[in-house]
Amino acid sequence: MSTLTVKSNGNGHHNHEEHLDESINHSELVLVDTHTAVKGAVREILCAIGEDPDRDGLLRTPHRVAKMYGELLEGYTQDLETIVNGAMFDVEYGEGEMVVVADIEYSSMCEHHMLPFVGKAHVAYIPRDKVIGLSKIPRIVDMFAKRLQVQERLTNEVADALVEVLDPAGVMVVIEGQHSCASLRGVEKHGLNMVTTAQRGEFHTNPGLREEFYRLIGR
Repeated sequence: MSTLTVKSNGNGHHNHEEHLDESINHSELVLVDTHTAVKGAVREILCAIGEDPDRDGLLRTPHRVAKMYGELLEGYTQDLETIVNGAMFDVEYGEGEMVVVADIEYSSMCEHHMLPFVGKAHVAYIPRDKVIGLSKIPRIVDMFAKRLQVQERLTNEVADALVEVLDPAGVMVVIEGQHSCASLRGVEKHGLNMVTTAQRGEFHTNPGLREEFYRLIGR
């Protein structure tokens, strides 16, 4: 048997703890349970809108949708420590100088309508004693993006994660997003670009650093 305990992590997301029979392959059980539950829910939606889930074109749709959600929301199965995996290095760097990773493409899902929003993230930090491996910053962005999100929280989660792992002198994150919940429904306006920012440490107190960052990312 499998039961699920959900604990709030205080930032709008939750940590999941599985309590499983030790005689069962745990990873396979969790995967099958989640996949099966989503498949069943999709089948119910198809029935509710008047479709026949057993017709040829829809026969495997619940399976495909369940697999898709597993990919789009895989951030729930990831954690910061595993993503970083110790990839922090002692590097001599100029005092007050920043490291910038720009144009990080991401895709996420709006938690209000479960429709996608996509865009780019731009991240900067001012190291103290350590720098982080280049690939880890896009991975951190993806970990938080691949959850049900709002862009404002996503921006702050990325900034706070870098503060947690690096203890830098400053962090700044700018995220641009195009939201299909505003283009496909509701106001139905295409091309809207939402921009959110998060500033920590010296970026919060030093306008000159913010201006340099904006210049480096071409804004």
